[in-house]
Amino acid sequence: MPPRSRRPTGASPRARRRGERWRAGKELRRRVRRSAQAAWEPPADRPDPIGLLTTADRGRVRELLPIRYGRMAASPFGFLRGSAPVMAHDLAGTPSTGLRVQLVGDAHLSNFGLFATPERDRVFDANDFDETLAGPWEWDVKRLVTSVSVVGRQGGFPPHRVQPAAAAAVRAYRQRMRSYARQRYLDVWYTHLDLQEATAEVGRAATRLLARELPEATLRTGFHAFPHLAHAGRGGARIRDIPPLLRHYRDPEEEAAVRDVFRAYRERLGPEHRPLFDRYRLVDVAQKVVGVGSVGTRCAVGLFLADDDVPEPLFLQVKEALPSVYEPYVGPSPYANHAERVVVGQRLVQEASDIFLGWSSAGSHDFYVRQLRDMKLVVDVAALRPASLAGYAELCGVALARAHARTGDAAEIAGYLGSGASFDRAVVEFGERYARQVEHDHAALVEAVRHGRLEAVPPGRP
Repeated sequence: MPPRSRRPTGASPRARRRGERWRAGKELRRRVRRSAQAAWEPPADRPDPIGLLTTADRGRVRELLPIRYGRMAASPFGFLRGSAPVMAHDLAGTPSTGLRVQLVGDAHLSNFGLFATPERDRVFDANDFDETLAGPWEWDVKRLVTSVSVVGRQGGFPPHRVQPAAAAAVRAYRQRMRSYARQRYLDVWYTHLDLQEATAEVGRAATRLLARELPEATLRTGFHAFPHLAHAGRGGARIRDIPPLLRHYRDPEEEAAVRDVFRAYRERLGPEHRPLFDRYRLVDVAQKVVGVGSVGTRCAVGLFLADDDVPEPLFLQVKEALPSVYEPYVGPSPYANHAERVVVGQRLVQEASDIFLGWSSAGSHDFYVRQLRDMKLVVDVAALRPASLAGYAELCGVALARAHARTGDAAEIAGYLGSGASFDRAVVEFGERYARQVEHDHAALVEAVRHGRLEAVPPGRP
């Protein structure tokens, strides 16, 4: 297990001068060589990855698990997305400097994307925080770079095209972290990675990609989603049943529990946003299946309407928060409610969060609430060509560095990283090695499904 930092995330790094902390980070290379970050070899006593996954399934909605395993079995990248518990176990055995940040937690390529700030600016940032927790900064970087390698290998790209894409992510992280280490703390906190800046950060192919996706992102709002997700009937507006991914509850008690979540959520919503929320009334709720790793957690969507004479729908998503997969390796969350952990972590890491972001609970289950759609768009990374993949990976590296610089010591991390490519080469090598491990584990999952050890429903099949 990697050493833990004695200073908790969020503590002031000003006990020493910035130059001293930079030199302290440089000194860490003596204890943890940057080339050592390439290390990955599955230990002889490595647990069965399928066993780790099924253990993590405890407490989930069992009837939804076949959907989860169908999505994971569809591709190595699908497996990576759903196997955060497996990689968390493996990362815990890799070299670490002991410097901690607020981890994004599940920092693969598909957990970054475009969305709108409350000011309606379109920004690029991390957008999934189910696993967020204070932990070693290297873990987020390695998961991001591994995801680039997995996507490239899955796409059939030759190594000389995959490696530059992976290197683009870690190089962008290192260079941007060095820049943040020299900036004032407020300037780091106020850094705004808007669409115009984002396109200036990456190559021409990725710029065209973002420009092509922008019109669709602009239309991803509750108003535009209403005809697809709901309909108006004699009894009023209702959410459409699109089984098995969206459907009304069969059990009235489950539906009542979701409504209770919204009531408790309102009481915890900040007083600056509660008057806005109170302009809407809840008219319908339904169960919803989301993501890959999240499938099986209790998720729902609520349809809210405002004035009867103005078509103004609002969709809020309720999502169950479970313990972070990193807790066994870095210690428990300081928050008794895991949804509060997610909300606080998201607010720490993101430059601007949804005004409706909040948390609640029902019985023994913790839930956080956010808008279902708010100009949010995730790029289909599996469809990217090499040049676009490299540009997109670079943009993710920039966003990740910004996230870590907000809650960690940018000077100390930058001192360790250095100005050369030693760390870059090591993490790219780790990503290649672990991508092969992902492919091996994915094959094991496919075999487990084939032999009936797990049940899986292929994507798109009811």
